[in-house]
Amino acid sequence: MEKSLFDKYGGFSVVSKIVLDLYDRLLDDDDVGPFFDEIDMARIVDHQTKFVSSLMGGPASYTDDQIRKMHAHLEIHQRHFDKLQSLLRATLADHGVAPEDQAAILAAFEARRNLVTE
Repeated sequence: MEKSLFDKYGGFSVVSKIVLDLYDRLLDDDDVGPFFDEIDMARIVDHQTKFVSSLMGGPASYTDDQIRKMHAHLEIHQRHFDKLQSLLRATLADHGVAPEDQAAILAAFEARRNLVTE
């Protein structure tokens, strides 16, 4: 049986480091940073760690309906999603995720674009 990317890269402890680094980058970004101004960061990092884990084939998962509801109150446009995707790609690369694995994770992320964008 083939290992999931989640297992291949070390599970929640590694994904947690990736997500913390990603949020450092997001918060510094003028386009997407403001989305997190009034957010409980501990809570969002926990959710995002589970979400990224699910993109990597880990045990956590969110339904399309849950994702849609969590983002419904936000005005997330295509450019915001593109920026997040670019930051995620760079973060994955900086944490040693192989290019082909980055592509698989980003494809899973892209598949959810229409759930969060206007």
